[in-house]
Amino acid sequence: MLANLSDLLIPAAEQKYAVGHFNVTSWTMARGVVKAAEELDAPVILGIEERQLVSCPLDEFASFAVNLAEKASVPVALHFDHGYTFETCIEALDWGFTSINYDCSKDSFEENVSKVANMARIAHAFGASLEAELGYTPEASELAAGGAKNYYTVPEQAADYVRATGIDALAISVGTAQGTYTVRPRIDYKRIEAIASAVPIPLVLHGGSGLSDRTIRHAISSGISKIDIFTDPDLRGGQGCIQAINDGVTGLTGILPYAEFSVKVTAQEKIRLFQNA
Repeated sequence: MLANLSDLLIPAAEQKYAVGHFNVTSWTMARGVVKAAEELDAPVILGIEERQLVSCPLDEFASFAVNLAEKASVPVALHFDHGYTFETCIEALDWGFTSINYDCSKDSFEENVSKVANMARIAHAFGASLEAELGYTPEASELAAGGAKNYYTVPEQAADYVRATGIDALAISVGTAQGTYTVRPRIDYKRIEAIASAVPIPLVLHGGSGLSDRTIRHAISSGISKIDIFTDPDLRGGQGCIQAINDGVTGLTGILPYAEFSVKVTAQEKIRLFQNA
C-alpha cells in the first residue's frame, strides 16, 4: 500500500528501530526491494535521487514504482531523494511521490531555511512529507581524500532549522558518506544523540551502504529512524548478473531474475538489521 513517509518514521522513532530507504534505478531493483519487505512484513521506502534520473527518468520511475507500492501488502513510501532543483521536486510531487528530500545543504543556513520552508508548505499541500538536510553528506572519495571540511550538522542549529522550516524528517551529517567507502567512516554518535534530543522529528542517516552492523545498531540506538541505501544492493545486483552468466545463462530474460533475487536478499539483510537493532 502506498504510504506517507511520516506514517512510517514516527513509529520507528518512538520504538527505536529504523526504516530502510532503498534507492533503485530499475523495475528489477524495485521489485526485489518490495518482495523483500513483503516477505518480512516490514514497511519500506522506495526512492530515486535526482542524479540517478539519467538512468531512469522520473516519469518512468513513477510508472512502475507507484504501481508496485499500491499493490504491495506492506506500507511503501515513494521518496524523491536529493532533489536539488525546485522544478524537479514539484514534478516528483505531481507524479505521486509521497515524500521528497529537497537538498539545499550546500546553501547558506538562511537560504537553506527559506527555500526548504517554502517547499514544506507545497509538499504538505500535496499530502506529502518533506525531508531536508542540515550539514551535507560528502562523497566517499571526498572523505577519503580529506577534502570534506566543516560538513557536520550542528545540534544547536538543528533545533532552529526544524522550527523555521516545518519539515517532517531531518537528514544529518555525522561522518557517513555517499558511495563506496575506501576508508572506515568515523561516526559521531554523541552528535546523533544531541540532535535527537534537540529536535522533535525523525532523523535520517545517508550513506548507509558499507557500514558495519555494529555501526548501524549504534546509530539507531542513538536516534536514527531512516537509513538510506543504494550502493550495497546495486553492487549485489550486478554480482547476481555475473553469477547468471557463470551459470551459463546468456539471455537477459534469464539474467534479470538473478539480479532481482540478489537485490531482494540484500534488502532483507538490511531490513532485519534495521528492525531488530
